[in-house]
Order: sequence, then structure tokens, then C-alpha cells
Amino acid sequence: MNVLLWVWEWFSRPEQWAGSDAIPARFIEHLGYSGLALLLSALIAIPIGLVTGHTGRGGFLTASVANFARSLPTIGVLMLVVLAVGIGLAPVMAALVALAVPPILVNTYEGVRGVDPQLKDAAQGMGMRGGEVLLRLEVPVALPLILLGLRTAAIQVVSTATIAAYVGIGGLGRFIVDGQARQEIDMVVGGALLVVLLAVLVTGLFHLLRRLLVAPGLRQRAAAE
Repeated sequence: MNVLLWVWEWFSRPEQWAGSDAIPARFIEHLGYSGLALLLSALIAIPIGLVTGHTGRGGFLTASVANFARSLPTIGVLMLVVLAVGIGLAPVMAALVALAVPPILVNTYEGVRGVDPQLKDAAQGMGMRGGEVLLRLEVPVALPLILLGLRTAAIQVVSTATIAAYVGIGGLGRFIVDGQARQEIDMVVGGALLVVLLAVLVTGLFHLLRRLLVAPGLRQRAAAE
């Protein structure tokens, strides 16, 4: 109970809401790092997933690379890149992108590969060819899985972006790292709660995107599965 009171008092301090080290500034930094990592991951993973899923070529290699990347410890990747290029934004992005690419890549590939072949035949019978089948049929049908992969990656990135603080970058992780260094449990718990809050907001955002972008019939089908 005392911990909850300490955390409440920590949130209630005026200095927590103004300045470069305050909650709003750290929140924006954390969101910026997470958003950049998710964008880079999507730019890498979605095109590869679409092409391999559409052509049926390279599927085994795609799954193998994705599973290998999943097995990499994020903090280990971070430290290796720090040793190679030094402290800065690059090692953080490398670690977060390595974490985020696999779920986006696998879900995009599986979503496109899972489109009913009869639908593809019907589209080709209507005169669609190659890229048209991919963009006008396969992508819309695969969109629920693609968004699921993006949501999974986004939550993982938001939760893991706290590692940025270990290499001197800002973000919400600074509250956790600095709180541990100062042995201030209220700061550590407060920072962790802010990360959880951001993860919940990201989850809500993707639920909204799903309702806006996915056709009702596809939403019902995905829910049934």
C-alpha cells in the first residue's frame, strides 16, 4: 500500500509534468523511438511478406529467417551493435527492428498465402493479373492478419523500447533506469506503469484501425477462426 502512495505522490509532483525530463517529454521520446522502429520494420517486412506470399517462393527461407530473428535476445543485439558502432540511436533501432520484423513478416506471408485459391481464380477470370490480384484481392483479405502482426510488433516494441535508456537515450525507460540507480521505487514503478499505459493505447489504436480498414465480413470471419 505504501508503494501505491509513493507512486501517486511521484505522479503528483509538479516537476514531473514540465521540462525535458518530465513525463510528457519522455512519453513523446518513447513514442518516437517506437514509431520509427515500427515504421522501419514494416517497410522491411511487409514487402517481403507480400512478394513471397503472392509468388509462393521463398516461404521456407522467410519463415526460417523470421524464427531465427525471434530467437535473438534484444538486449544482446543492442549490446553487440553498441560495441560495433557506439552509443546512439542506431543500436536501439537495430535491436527493436530485429524484434519487430518477425511477427510482421510471418503474418503478412501467412495472410497472403491463406487467401482462398478459388478467389484468386475468380479474380484472374475477371481479367486481373499479377499485381492487381495482390493489391485488390490478396492484401484486403490478408489485412486482418497483417494488422495483427503490426499490433503484436508494436506492443513488443513499446514494451522493449525501455532499453533505449541503457545506452543513454531518453524515453520512459529513463524513469526505470534512473529509479534503479537512485533506489527510488516510486520512479521505477511509475515508469513501468507509463509503459503499460502506452502499450494499452497502442492496442486500442490497432483495434480502431481494424474496425476502420477491415471489411465487416472479414472481421467476423477472423473472429470465428
